[in-house]
Amino acid sequence: MAMLQCISPIDGSVYAERETLSLGAAQDVAKRAKNAQKAWARRPLEERVQLVMKGVARVNEMADEVVPELAHMMGRPVRYGGEFKGFNERSNYVASIAADALKPLIIEESNAFERRIEREPQGVVFVIAPWNYPYMTAINTVAPALMAGNTVIIKHSTQTLLVGERMVRAFVEAGVPEDVFQNVFLDHDTTSALIAGGYFNFINFTGSVGGGRSIEKAAAGTFAGLGLELGGKDPGYVMEDADLDAAVDTLMDGATFNSGQCCCGIERVYVHESLYDQFVEKSVAWVSNYKLGNPLDPETSLGPMANKRFAMVVREQIGEALSKGARALVDPKLFPADDGGAYLAPQILVDVDHSMSFMKEETFGPAVGIMKVRSDEEALALMNDSPYGLTASLWTQDPERAASIGRDIETGTVFMNRADYLDPALCWTGCKETGKGGSLSVIGFQNLTRPKSYHLKKVTQ
Repeated sequence: MAMLQCISPIDGSVYAERETLSLGAAQDVAKRAKNAQKAWARRPLEERVQLVMKGVARVNEMADEVVPELAHMMGRPVRYGGEFKGFNERSNYVASIAADALKPLIIEESNAFERRIEREPQGVVFVIAPWNYPYMTAINTVAPALMAGNTVIIKHSTQTLLVGERMVRAFVEAGVPEDVFQNVFLDHDTTSALIAGGYFNFINFTGSVGGGRSIEKAAAGTFAGLGLELGGKDPGYVMEDADLDAAVDTLMDGATFNSGQCCCGIERVYVHESLYDQFVEKSVAWVSNYKLGNPLDPETSLGPMANKRFAMVVREQIGEALSKGARALVDPKLFPADDGGAYLAPQILVDVDHSMSFMKEETFGPAVGIMKVRSDEEALALMNDSPYGLTASLWTQDPERAASIGRDIETGTVFMNRADYLDPALCWTGCKETGKGGSLSVIGFQNLTRPKSYHLKKVTQ
């Protein structure tokens, strides 16, 4: 057994540590989840939904502890108050659609036959959650999975070591049975062994492309369902008829909020030549207003990145781009807290192109590249010149134009005049190396259940 340590980006100290489970102990957890699942699924749907929502409410009651904990573990400034808005919005929405999403599809109800398709829980759902939005990303699967009658085991990122533990405690205190929702601390080998051993019926993972490949390999031959949200390099495209100020405000926020550590953060922006100079000038002014510092200080608007090794990737990408002719426009003197480690000043690069890793590989930091384009065709080719596809943000006054371009973008979600938002009524999904599957919406419930057909003949002749 090993010790997992959360190293705080605030000062590099060990903020929390937990001992990993042995394979045998982890198998026992999975067996308890399996044994508890059918009884949980037999409870009325309304009761399951109510218990989940009581768990959500209990997490909200922990805000005074949760918010500074997040600052310590992954660096988000306390001024932003945690993740409760999205956490609650997503939970409330899936609760509101659960009955409709899970109701049987009736084919025939006659004197001769009953024919219908019901939705049955997958069984034991394993959630491997990331650190960047540790509560919101986890609830995307935890809430609908439990509502649908599955039992859930959560394994959280070491960087946000305490989140799974805190969520499970809240839900159990709210009345969810202990074996129905369990938290585990596991190393990679034990995680892979559990997956390969067929202990889970569905696995949801949010993280790196490499991590997703490892999970697919471990699950090979088990026939477990997989939901994988992996890398991203989401583009914005500002057309000549865009609302310039709104585009700057939303796209720069999407590029830098949470220190750029957002699954659907904006990492590259293509601007029509007629607005390019104004867009760049306004964007530099916008980004330069951040105050980088200790996330526990309520005046801080940009905290450290979650780990100094993540910041190193951003610095390396920026350095390579500068060596190839890119220009950095944000004055580093405005950010004296940049220490060469986890504390990283935001940056905007121009004179960039797709020969630079900064414009092709995931950066996941508070830095964005801006390129000038002359046409929709040029912008479309650049947006699709990526191994990833999660979201794309289009800025125009013309919905038909946005929809037309959107049909040709290789992505999971097309936004018009919006960015960096997860709509719980729509399927959250990606393509290419961003992964597969989909969470939230009716489709999320479908992925967490399996169809079961009933063909009931009422006569024997």
